[in-house]
Amino acid sequence: MVDKRLAAAAVLAVMALLTACGSESGAEVAATSPPSVTSAPAATTTTTTVAPVPVTTTEAPLPTTTEPAAPPPMPQTTYAPLQGAYYFSSPDGQFQCGIVTLPSRTEAGCQGATAPVPPRPESCMISWGNGIRVTNEGAAEFMCSGGAVYTSGGETIDPPLEVGQQIVGDGYTCISAADGISCNNDETGHGFRIAADSNETF
Repeated sequence: MVDKRLAAAAVLAVMALLTACGSESGAEVAATSPPSVTSAPAATTTTTTVAPVPVTTTEAPLPTTTEPAAPPPMPQTTYAPLQGAYYFSSPDGQFQCGIVTLPSRTEAGCQGATAPVPPRPESCMISWGNGIRVTNEGAAEFMCSGGAVYTSGGETIDPPLEVGQQIVGDGYTCISAADGISCNNDETGHGFRIAADSNETF
């Protein structure tokens, strides 16, 4: 009977020993087993490609510039005398005229081609008959002159005295009419009228 108990006890002791060894061995296996690592899903990178917007360059048309028309010349009667003289031209520009005060006399005259012309006097050695003048002494006469006398000296001829207009200055009156330009000495009454195809002195 005793032998059976001893045998049973011995079996139990062996089993306990084996259990202890199995438990220790399992703990060691558990301790040495690498942990299970679960990787997080890789982040997905989204690349967005934006197509370039076409650039359209539109050049605005250049503004059209129109030069304003030149205003018509003011009537000569509104001009102040230039260095003591009044200069003007006939409406058609064929005659240059003036009322001029000189140291020895005052005179009014017009230069330009006119017809008829009286014979050249022997005293005239230069251009003859290219105009008529009246002074403050005596009747009007044809001119003997080598160049332009009645001009302000500008690049263009002086402004026209339009038909119906007149200039009064320094004792003279010059009038523009359909039949030419006439100038009179207000004191003596002497004067002239000149046109391309006719003239008179008085």
